[in-house]
Amino acid sequence: MRPETILFVDDEDHLRLAAEQSLQLEELDVACFADASDALSHVARDFPGILVTDIRMPGMDGLELMARALEIDSAIPVILVTGHGDVDLAVQSMRDGAYDFLEKPYSPTRLVSSVRRAQEQRRLTLENRALRRQVGHRDVIEARLTGRSDAMVRLRTHIRAIAETEADVLIEGATGTGKEVAARALHRASARSEMPFVHINCAALPADLIERELFGHEAGAFPGAMRARAGRFEHARGGTVFLDEIESMAQPMQAKLLHAIQNRTVTRLGSNEPVTLDVRFVAASKQDLKAAAAQGSFRPDLLYRLNVVTLRIPDLAERPEDVPKLFTTLVAEAAARYKLAVPDIPGAVLNAVAARPWPGNVRELRNAADRFALGLDLDIGPAPDQPDASLAERVAAHEKALIAASLTAHGGSLKDTYEALGLSRKALYEKMQKYGLSREAFAEDG
Repeated sequence: MRPETILFVDDEDHLRLAAEQSLQLEELDVACFADASDALSHVARDFPGILVTDIRMPGMDGLELMARALEIDSAIPVILVTGHGDVDLAVQSMRDGAYDFLEKPYSPTRLVSSVRRAQEQRRLTLENRALRRQVGHRDVIEARLTGRSDAMVRLRTHIRAIAETEADVLIEGATGTGKEVAARALHRASARSEMPFVHINCAALPADLIERELFGHEAGAFPGAMRARAGRFEHARGGTVFLDEIESMAQPMQAKLLHAIQNRTVTRLGSNEPVTLDVRFVAASKQDLKAAAAQGSFRPDLLYRLNVVTLRIPDLAERPEDVPKLFTTLVAEAAARYKLAVPDIPGAVLNAVAARPWPGNVRELRNAADRFALGLDLDIGPAPDQPDASLAERVAAHEKALIAASLTAHGGSLKDTYEALGLSRKALYEKMQKYGLSREAFAEDG
């Protein structure tokens, strides 16, 4: 279906044909339907067209069609076609969200005029949405995924590139790196941002309950099923399903999940009728799923369905220059959560924080920030050795972390930093260039 399609719905053949001819003569693209359900299947958020529908129709009438279309996207222009006795009803419907109404018999000129105005409104709505997303993506993604290291810049770039697509995504990373945070940032930057984000921890669902939790069930499907219940996949309709710790899912359930993702349908327990899914799937794993598939513990076909795009979340040890500023942010968040004043963070504390590899990643760093905000000892001990790294690598990593910590402590002030470190201005510049550090990344407003 081409952009700016007009969905025209009327159960009377001659009216559909007349409308189709009138609109096509004006070089307008129109798709005609006798059944409201068929037309509704073409409606999606950011659908670039409009809807014209008769009110009185068998089955789903025009008012129900309008209501369901506006549930999908509240800004879709809906033009109602009414008989003489339906004018009062149409006027009320305009208060409920209809764009315009046409009273039968209407002239082709009246139809075309109303359609063109509705199309212009739709075009402006979608342009404004696109502009808001372009402006907002930086704030949404950077607010959730902070850090100026190359690894984090690449991660944010990848998320921006795929956010507006419908591609399913696999997120891999060690425990505590922020896989859920990345998934939520992806959702918030997408066209599905106003719809549900449903977080499902696959490891936390009992094996005997996971199918009914995900797919739902009908009344009487099993003992105790007194009423029908939609599953979590249905609850996410229009939004994003986040499958956390997917590596823990048993293989029989993996096969059923593969079917749901591949066909975008689920069948409730106790039913034979498939339910269509309009969702995006984002999965997360702390294991390498390619290795798991090679070992036989994870289905390769499910992996290939999930990893249309793969995002890898770096460990904190891979981006030590981000640790000091991230720590100050987490301390501020903890102070707000506990309703305390934000404490000053001495340079020595930032140096100690920067020198640690943080094997528990952001989760472990957040716990340390909470303790500091509460006035407790950090209790992080000396930094453990890195037996696999050469002496030069360990020295360079420590030096980079100390410079980053000092830049953070001094709000990006180069003069204060090189004086605190006992370096010359030239030496600090050279070391910052060597380690890829920029003043802007540590400035108070950066």
